[in-house]
Amino acid sequence: MELFRKTRLKIGNSILMKKVGRLRRKVSYSGFDKVRSIGIVWDASSISDFTSLSRFYQKMNERGIEVKVFGYFPGKELPDQYTAIRFLTCIKRDELTFFYLPVSREADNFCRTNFDVLIDMNYGSELPLSYITSQSLASFRVGLSGSYKGPDTFDLMMEIKKPVQTESYLNEIIHYLEMIKS
Repeated sequence: MELFRKTRLKIGNSILMKKVGRLRRKVSYSGFDKVRSIGIVWDASSISDFTSLSRFYQKMNERGIEVKVFGYFPGKELPDQYTAIRFLTCIKRDELTFFYLPVSREADNFCRTNFDVLIDMNYGSELPLSYITSQSLASFRVGLSGSYKGPDTFDLMMEIKKPVQTESYLNEIIHYLEMIKS
């Protein structure tokens, strides 16, 4: 059991809200046919979702779209299937500050990458992933309705009944993104 977990989370959320207020980004989306890069923020504690993510990566790769996945795994050691995967970057608990905010170079690079679309798969509202999503410079952000309480985090919010099935969630997002024209 972690010492003062609720207090540390509350302070971490407060720090995040201050940073969100200072971030300026330009929201733009011109249609799915113009998308060249997709970033995915993923709660890597759900190992069963990895297969769906791999299939999604393959599907998008066939369409000429680059996909990068940033995951947070709450354990000390990453599961074997997460290592040496080119499109996946995962941080662990020891790569967080005392207030559960990511401090790794990988997290910084992911936030500064200007993805055409960012898909949030932070079903459990993990603070490190909420931080990455809210600090991302992505042109268009998609996430679950009610998954994050911050202002203006998502440009498109999906309402899906729980438990969320990753493959159908990703398919729904692509379906709606294909329907939107500029």
